[in-house]
Amino acid sequence: MSATNTNPLPPAVFLMGPTASGKTDLAVKLVEGYPFEIISVDSALVYRGMDVGTAKPSAELLARAPHRLIDIREPNEPYSASDFRADALTEMAEITAAGKIPLLVGGTMLYFKVLRDGLADLPSASPVVRKRIQQLAESQGWEAVHSRLAEVDPESAARLKPMDSQRLQRALEVYEVSGKTMTQWWQEQEASREAGNILPYNVCSLAVAPTERHLLHERIAKRFDIMLDEGLVAEVERLKAQNGLSRDLPSIKSVGYRQVWNYLEGELTFDEMVETGIIATRQLAKRQLTWLRSWKGLHWLDTFSPDLAEQALKILGGYFPHRLPRNPG
Repeated sequence: MSATNTNPLPPAVFLMGPTASGKTDLAVKLVEGYPFEIISVDSALVYRGMDVGTAKPSAELLARAPHRLIDIREPNEPYSASDFRADALTEMAEITAAGKIPLLVGGTMLYFKVLRDGLADLPSASPVVRKRIQQLAESQGWEAVHSRLAEVDPESAARLKPMDSQRLQRALEVYEVSGKTMTQWWQEQEASREAGNILPYNVCSLAVAPTERHLLHERIAKRFDIMLDEGLVAEVERLKAQNGLSRDLPSIKSVGYRQVWNYLEGELTFDEMVETGIIATRQLAKRQLTWLRSWKGLHWLDTFSPDLAEQALKILGGYFPHRLPRNPG
């Protein structure tokens, strides 16, 4: 018997994939037949009132297959990867204590990584350093910040683009505060992870995606059209009318919301909004797939496989022998 099969830790499943790949549909099929409970791993689904543009599961679907960590923040409230990790561990412990298996489903790959690997013990934010970086960006642009980061932390600079303002600011701040690069901090964290099990679960990682890129692109375009038909523009109008909301917030920077917001500001025509929204979603999917290709021990599944759920269950049954009894009835 393999070492994986004799792992004494409680089981958990990561069900990952790019946007519009069919993760939710598969998760619901698994939950309806087997003792799983779903935890959402999505940085946009945490926000209340952001339903259409996030493809949030309907009330009917949630009644069939409840999702934890949905609708837990207002759009103007911060929610970090560390917040997610703390919340997810709490939910996983509750599910395990009830004799079921946590099924973590979503496409926010940073959340999955932080849950699996833990958080690097990064230095606290420095208002003085942060203000200095902000002043550099305001006077010379984020390209100058990116160039400065490339001088001191070329590995982080290679991963980031000048438009990634928040991450650029944090990466440069970490170096200027501590004298160590973000890459060094994460390498130390990786060494700590290898020395012990940071996530106290025996995790089986699955990824669902179409085997052909053009098929994923077709699904993305179709879903964006459906969102528009279901009232995405009206949803963003309601958000714009709320006090304290702006397009600088992480919630409004979510794909789709940012483009519709710009359309409502008169900066894009309707057709331009649709085009840029679809392109931005494709770019998100590309980034998600890049993350997934580097994920160790990942089992890939084809979105369009006629026996998708059966294939997933076969993998899970081998990974967790004697732990997947069918739900009664």
